[in-house]
Amino acid sequence: MKCVILAAGEGKRMHPLTFTRPKVMLPIINKPVLELNLLNLIDAGVSDFVFVVGYKSEMVRNYFKDGSKWNVNISYVNQGKPTGTGDAVKIVESFVESSFIVLCGDTVFLKKDIKKILENKNSIGIFKVDRPEDYGVVETKKEKVVKIYEKMKNPFSDMINAGIYHFDKKIFSYLKKIKKSPRGEYELTDAINLMLKDISFKSIVLDYWKDLVYPWDLFDLNKEYLEKIKKENKGFIEKNATIKGKVVVGKNTTLLNGSYIEGPCIIGDNCKIGPNCYIRSFTSIGDNCHVGNACEVKNSIIFSNTNIPHHNYVGDSVIGSNCNLGSGCKVANLRLDKKKITVLIDNKKIDTGRRKLGVIMGDNVQTGINSIINVGCNIGNNVFIGPGAIVKDYIKPNSKIM
Repeated sequence: MKCVILAAGEGKRMHPLTFTRPKVMLPIINKPVLELNLLNLIDAGVSDFVFVVGYKSEMVRNYFKDGSKWNVNISYVNQGKPTGTGDAVKIVESFVESSFIVLCGDTVFLKKDIKKILENKNSIGIFKVDRPEDYGVVETKKEKVVKIYEKMKNPFSDMINAGIYHFDKKIFSYLKKIKKSPRGEYELTDAINLMLKDISFKSIVLDYWKDLVYPWDLFDLNKEYLEKIKKENKGFIEKNATIKGKVVVGKNTTLLNGSYIEGPCIIGDNCKIGPNCYIRSFTSIGDNCHVGNACEVKNSIIFSNTNIPHHNYVGDSVIGSNCNLGSGCKVANLRLDKKKITVLIDNKKIDTGRRKLGVIMGDNVQTGINSIINVGCNIGNNVFIGPGAIVKDYIKPNSKIM
């Protein structure tokens, strides 16, 4: 049976990280989110895939290619300009057979739930959430889906549409009947609601579901996957470097004397760590990175090709690719009044619900010596921050802060 994975979206609420990559390529334990789903699907017995791509599709194609690395087959359909999930599914009609499953590539599903969907034709995964008003609320009766209501102001249920489905080819006739929604998109749920008038759908309650909406959502998923890792060393560890707990050290990576690495933690290939640095638990460091002397990194996700080389503190942060922090650059991650932290994304102030949050930094950012980055700062890509500068709130891409 084929699996259609929707991977065309940009993920604007993930800015600045998605200015330069599609949302499905954001890394968790140094793997794209899309790969996490792919591995879980393979474990569930799926070997034939159709990726619906669009925004910066070359990044997905170049990474996954034909799927031979995982001993599976991957085909691609380019959606072009994204016009909704309904359009994304509609364009795969000639690529699928009589029965197929569909899921959102930026939402993580586990093997057990995938198998339940595979085993039940004409089924929809549902999940209980704290804020159902942010999703499509599902009305059910005796395990049968009655209707899906998009983003209700006063939802009658906390069970939502989880974004994983098992269809037969009849869905395409209904997809051809729908019109654009008020937000200007062809909604898959509109086609499903039409189909429900004629065909019964089973609701499958999922045991696990992790939706990635904002950059700080990456922390929880990264932590979950780090807790599952096994200790592994493919690099070189000097005599006076210390590893405590489960730590993965990649190929050609060197831990210099005085480095103290506290697991669970993962460090990619071709990295230089130390001397005399402290990397704390729940940190993922990508390939070709340098964390140097007198630096501390805590509960952070560091993308590949980034340097944190001298006298730096980075806590509860996401740092993009090809960034370089000047000597003495520090990231604050806790308000003095200990209140919850808000972040500006696309001119909207978002309550993160977190007491500790450092910086969300895009790609190709350089900071000067002794610069200071305040809590909850959102820094766009290609930003230059001068020596001693104090940065707060939102910094637009391609800015210079002096």
